[in-house]
Amino acid sequence: MHKFILNIKCFIILSSILIFQSCGTYSFSGASIPAEMKTISVQFFENNSALVVPYLSQQFTEALKERIRNQSRLSIVRVDGDANLEGRITDYTIRPVAIQGNDRAGLNRVTVTVNVKYTNSLNPELNFEQSFQAFQEFSLNQGPIQTQEQKLLTLINRQLTENIFNKAFANW
Repeated sequence: MHKFILNIKCFIILSSILIFQSCGTYSFSGASIPAEMKTISVQFFENNSALVVPYLSQQFTEALKERIRNQSRLSIVRVDGDANLEGRITDYTIRPVAIQGNDRAGLNRVTVTVNVKYTNSLNPELNFEQSFQAFQEFSLNQGPIQTQEQKLLTLINRQLTENIFNKAFANW
């Protein structure tokens, strides 16, 4: 009986240690931003793709800033932040992905590619320059691309900004 009580006490102590230790390192956003990092500057992402959507640069840049505001404690500054995000939209395409019997596209795909350069002035080992790509599929049965484009780009920007944020701050 004495051995049984000793085993239960050990189990409770070990469980408590594991629970309390894991609580100290968990972050709801998954971000691992160092305490000394206070600011970030996000530069305007110019659209250099062959097919230009006039509002895409502004929409993407603002979506990236909004992601940082909502998922971190960092303050966004114009220049000289502890970290900097800059880049450009390098590609915007609309391509058919499923052909119907009458040689018409049954399903199309909008794809956006963004080249991002992340500079961390506090820890240059975390710097990167990388392309990110996201897409959404749509059907012309739901209306012309012009009526669907705003919603599609909002969803694409959500995917892109999540991937960029995770690469910069969650090491994914």
